[in-house]
Amino acid sequence: MSSANGSDSKKFKGDIRSPGVPSRVVHLRKLPNDINETEVISLGLPFGKVTNLLMLKGKNQAFLELNSEESAQTMVSYYSSVTPLIRNHPVYVQYSTHKELKTDNSPNQVRAQAALQAVNALDGEVVGDMGCPLSQSPVLRIIVDNLVYPVTLEVLYQIFSKIGVVLKIITFTKNGQFQALLQYADGMAAQHAKLSLDGQNIYNACCTLRISFSKLTTLNVKYNNDKSRDYTRPDLPTGDSQPHVDHQAMAAAFGMAPLHAAPGLISASPYGGGHGFPPHFALQQAGLSVAGFPGALASLGVSQGGMAAAAAAASRLSMSGMTAQGGHNVLLVSNLNPESVTPHCLFILFGVYGDVMRVKILFNKKENALIQMSDGTQAQLAMSHLNGQRLHGRAMRVTLSKHTTVQLPREGHEDQGLTKDYSTSPLHRFKKPGSKNYSNIFPPSATLHLSNIPPAVVEEDLRGLFASSGSTVKAFKFFQKDRKMALIQMGSVEEAIESLIEFHNHDLGENHHLRVSFSKSTI
Repeated sequence: MSSANGSDSKKFKGDIRSPGVPSRVVHLRKLPNDINETEVISLGLPFGKVTNLLMLKGKNQAFLELNSEESAQTMVSYYSSVTPLIRNHPVYVQYSTHKELKTDNSPNQVRAQAALQAVNALDGEVVGDMGCPLSQSPVLRIIVDNLVYPVTLEVLYQIFSKIGVVLKIITFTKNGQFQALLQYADGMAAQHAKLSLDGQNIYNACCTLRISFSKLTTLNVKYNNDKSRDYTRPDLPTGDSQPHVDHQAMAAAFGMAPLHAAPGLISASPYGGGHGFPPHFALQQAGLSVAGFPGALASLGVSQGGMAAAAAAASRLSMSGMTAQGGHNVLLVSNLNPESVTPHCLFILFGVYGDVMRVKILFNKKENALIQMSDGTQAQLAMSHLNGQRLHGRAMRVTLSKHTTVQLPREGHEDQGLTKDYSTSPLHRFKKPGSKNYSNIFPPSATLHLSNIPPAVVEEDLRGLFASSGSTVKAFKFFQKDRKMALIQMGSVEEAIESLIEFHNHDLGENHHLRVSFSKSTI
């Protein structure tokens, strides 16, 4: 039986040959330079008890020993499909060739053991020997403490969808506190969210998340509006803005033991853990103001009143005008349909979530494109809303690129129009600070919001226009108070995406260009 020993870590070469033989020791590579022990432990916690840790900081590597081979198998299998991020760095996970870890009394290892003991003591009842974490409920109960600025359903969706697929959210006020029930696609994501986000602040030094597991295993959402949302059922009515929840089910959901008073496991580090917040959420720990700015909060669908409060907070923290940390503002979009995709269609679609500066479809791999947004917050927003959405018959994959800019072709080098610069485009939606477009950002949906309709254009004209591309128009409704606006429901989300691309900025005559965006409403 081979073992890795802490004392010989200087000459240790790691397990770079990606062994596939299961072991309860897991090898982690490409860790950030300033990582701490707690962050490494957090990667293993959802899968079973972490029994030992060996940090090789000089090599940006670590070894985690779990309580069973089965726990390690679950961990390696999960991270093979979901690459873990620590501080926006992808971390690589594989089995170690070692079957156990032996650690010595060097300062590094003493610190690692202390972190292990602290973590196991803090979250013993969640971690313990819980076996396969998939048995956990996929439904979380969320309480927001110290609610200085408004927290909306959209803000919760943005935060929690960084960790897994969010299916449903119900928000309400109970005992004077803003609370929510949130259902993930699986218990694993719920487990990750609790470990990564419990105790974190949404905004600087306030709006603290308190997260526990609900006894419910599924949520029954009857209306899609600003209080409740079922992302699997875009056809639900908007109702009267009051989510109707089964009262017995609600009582069961809250018949729980009290929450931890202690902060979340990851809160000792400035940027959150395994899947920590993107930069504009990590505005809290250790007195650090990680870069964020008013637009970041605005673009998350914070209401106008909330925007003012958030902007005030940002200026108080001297953050206004800063770009999101790390400047990850270039996206890599893959699995595009090379027969149909153009720079223009990507400009229009990604422009729903931020101002697109440049688009480059790769010359030799036309199913891939690079899209440069005006800042990192808008890139995060576009990624969270468009990753997995279907365009021209294919599900797009959207990730952050390692590039910081999209290069234009050199003079005299023609690239067949695959690279376009849109930095001076009049179609940018977010140029004006405080633009109402900030508060109207929603996930792609089958229902589109139309505006800037001239008086002479009637329902038949618009139905005919949207049907002319071969799409199905299921329903149409003018706004009662303002005939310049309407809702149109297409046959599917994919048809709506393609209709938005085709008809946004369409000339309707009388110097009126149609404005198209996704709606949170249904007809």
